[in-house]
Amino acid sequence: MDRYREEKVRRFEDFVDRRLKPDLVRAISERDKVFEQQKIFSDLKRNIENLEKNGVTSLRSLVNLGSEVYVQSEVPDTRHIFVDVGLGFHVEFTWSEALDFISVKEATLAKKIDEYTQLIASIKAQIKLVCEGIRELLQLQSE
Repeated sequence: MDRYREEKVRRFEDFVDRRLKPDLVRAISERDKVFEQQKIFSDLKRNIENLEKNGVTSLRSLVNLGSEVYVQSEVPDTRHIFVDVGLGFHVEFTWSEALDFISVKEATLAKKIDEYTQLIASIKAQIKLVCEGIRELLQLQSE
């Protein structure tokens, strides 16, 4: 009977280590990516609102080409901007169209964050449940 319990404990520990913990790490990582996207759209929204508020119709800027190499750029008309809508596509928007798109995107991202948060809570609950089962098996062993 002891050997049976030891095997069960080992299988539960393997399940936690090989399945649940990696799933938890992956879910947290995916949620962090969505948080990053949310911040990018929030920053874009704030920048558009600042352009509108200050009536900026042209500007000069430094653009990062990669590997921290920058080039000076001039934007003659800021009233139309290109927004990355996903899958490598960029769409030209007016400021109001971009703000509308951002509002929809923010709602979608908030929903994804909630889904990942619920998934993370579920995985943590499963880990706790399995650990409780292991503890019960170990207590039975000592009796």
